Amino acid sequence: MQPITARAPARAIEVKDLVKAYPGGKTALNGISFAVDRGEIFGFLGPNGSGKTTTVRILVTLLRATSGAARVSGFDVGRMASRVRESIGYTAQATGVDDDLTVHEHLVLQALLHGLSPSREQQRRIGELIDAFSLSDVANERASRLSGGLRRRLDVAQAMVHRPPVLFLDEPTIGLDPQSRGALWDHLRRASRDGTAIFLTTQYLEEADRACDRVAIIDGGRLVKEGTPAALKEEVGEGRLRLTLANGADPARAAQALAACPEVVGIEPGDPLVAYVRSVRPSIAPVIRRLDEVDIRVAGVETEQATLDDVFLRYTGRAPRTEAPAANSVSSLFAAAHGRRRR
Repeated sequence: MQPITARAPARAIEVKDLVKAYPGGKTALNGISFAVDRGEIFGFLGPNGSGKTTTVRILVTLLRATSGAARVSGFDVGRMASRVRESIGYTAQATGVDDDLTVHEHLVLQALLHGLSPSREQQRRIGELIDAFSLSDVANERASRLSGGLRRRLDVAQAMVHRPPVLFLDEPTIGLDPQSRGALWDHLRRASRDGTAIFLTTQYLEEADRACDRVAIIDGGRLVKEGTPAALKEEVGEGRLRLTLANGADPARAAQALAACPEVVGIEPGDPLVAYVRSVRPSIAPVIRRLDEVDIRVAGVETEQATLDDVFLRYTGRAPRTEAPAANSVSSLFAAAHGRRRR
C-alpha cells in the first residue's frame, strides 16, 4: 500500500485510492478516498454488497487492501496493524460475545486485553458502561441467557471499555428496541463530544440523518456522494410532490412536461408521479399550472419532506441488492480484531 503524505495533523481516518480485488475478477472496492476527523460521527451508507463491510474490515485490519492507502489514528493499516488495533474499538454485524462469560466478565476481559490493569479506575469505567447501556440487571448473567438486544448492547459496550479514539460500528443498532437505540445514541454522542471518531454503517437512514455529522454513500465499490445530511437533502430538493393524475393521463408525458419546470429538480415517473422540488408549498401551483398547459389534469397532490432515503435512492437506485456471505467466521473476526486467538 502507498503511504499517505501528511500535510496536517493526522486525522482519525484517512483513506486514499483504496482498492480491494479478489481472484476471478471481482472488485469490491474501486479506488475510494475519504477522511474522518477526530470527534466526528461519520455514516458510511450503501446497498447490500456495495463495499461497506469490506471497507470496515480493511480499516480494522481484518483484510488487506489490494492497493491504495489507509491510516487509522495515524497508523498505516497494512504496516502497523497492531498499533491500529490498540487504538480502535470494533463491533461487527454479528455479536462477538462468549456465552460462558457474564456481562461483567466480558468487560473485565476486554479491559485486560487492552492493557488496563485491575484498578479502581477500571472498575469505575466498567460500572459506567454497565449503567450507560442499561445492563445493571443482567451484569452477573452469562451471555447465553441474554436476549439479542442485550447481547448487542454488551458488544458495543465492550468495544468502548478502553476509550478508543476511533470506534467502528458495523450496523450497531440491529435488533435494538427504540429505547435501547436511543440510549446507545446518547452514549455515542457523548463519546463524540469527548473526541472519539465514530465510523458506522447502518441501514437505518433516519438515524444517520439525525446523528451523523457527515455521510458517504458507496455503491458498486465506488464512493458516489459525500457531505452533511442537510447538504445532501438540499441537492434533491426540500421535498416532493406526489401527483395523482386524472384518468387517462400519460405519466411519461407529464414527466416530460415537468422537466422544464424551474421549481422541479428531479422526477420519478409513474402513477402517482413524484416531483422533487426546491420548496414544497410554493411549488404546488406552478407544477399544476405547467401540467394544465399540456392538458394533463391532477386528481390529487400529497406533499412530503425530503429525507436521507431520497438521497440514498437518488444515487443508488431502487433495485434490491444481494450480498455474498462473508468468508470469515464471526469468531475468527472477533478474535483477530482484538489481537488474540480463541481457545
